[in-house]
Amino acid sequence: MDETEEQAVERLLGRKPKGPWSVCLSDGGGEPLVLETAPILEDGTPMPTIYWLIGRELRQEVSRIESRGGVRWADSNIDSNEIASSHERYRQQRESKIPSNYSGFRPSGGVGGTRRGVKCLHAHVAWQLMGGNDPVGIWVLEQIDY
Repeated sequence: MDETEEQAVERLLGRKPKGPWSVCLSDGGGEPLVLETAPILEDGTPMPTIYWLIGRELRQEVSRIESRGGVRWADSNIDSNEIASSHERYRQQRESKIPSNYSGFRPSGGVGGTRRGVKCLHAHVAWQLMGGNDPVGIWVLEQIDY
């Protein structure tokens, strides 16, 4: 029996997504790869991460790089100005998804809520796959020949 998109997302994420969401990218077999969530949850909670890498195989490959010190390597070797620029573009895109008349708390930071440097390779890869021109995401995808 085929899964619904909602069932597939819950299986891949390991839980129901919080707030409104959509699959914004699927792999060649139709499996959800990147999930987009709202920057503000229904209860007003700000959500700094809007792009989630949920594709099982790619997520596992990225986890392997993280476990081998990939976050430290990226943070130390990729130009900090380029990373900062990526964080700012991400922040701007997330901000553009918040209604202009919204007056509650807003999410802060850039990719994955990070203000500086690298925190989560998965978030950078998801941002890169969504067209973020993210230097960390580019580096990670090169490491796994994606």
